[in-house]
Amino acid sequence: MKVLGIRYCHVSDQAAELASFLTGGLGLEPRDLGAVAGEAEGFQGGVYPVAGNPESWIEVWAETVGMPAGTMLQIVVDDADAWAERARGNGLEPHGPTDMHGERVYFLQGPGGFPLTFQSKLPTA
Repeated sequence: MKVLGIRYCHVSDQAAELASFLTGGLGLEPRDLGAVAGEAEGFQGGVYPVAGNPESWIEVWAETVGMPAGTMLQIVVDDADAWAERARGNGLEPHGPTDMHGERVYFLQGPGGFPLTFQSKLPTA
């Protein structure tokens, strides 16, 4: 069982300022997300990939209806089902799985309610 990547997602009403900090201050390059038809004017979000690791990135999104403020750690693993089994064997209670965006995802709450997911790619048909 291996960790393949780490994703950090932050949703905030200060997302534009954080994105400017990451891009202008630290020099991180955002992924081109393209334009979305009907998207509201202004900053919607950004994804900052890790060079050499397509499974790792930082996500920054503007808080909106349906996307409340918060932070989440996403751990990309080789086999989410095996990780869920191990987590349950260690007394944790992962919820799921949910299959979405080509991944099998399990949800956990860490100490203090910290949201965390672990996920793996779904097999291709």
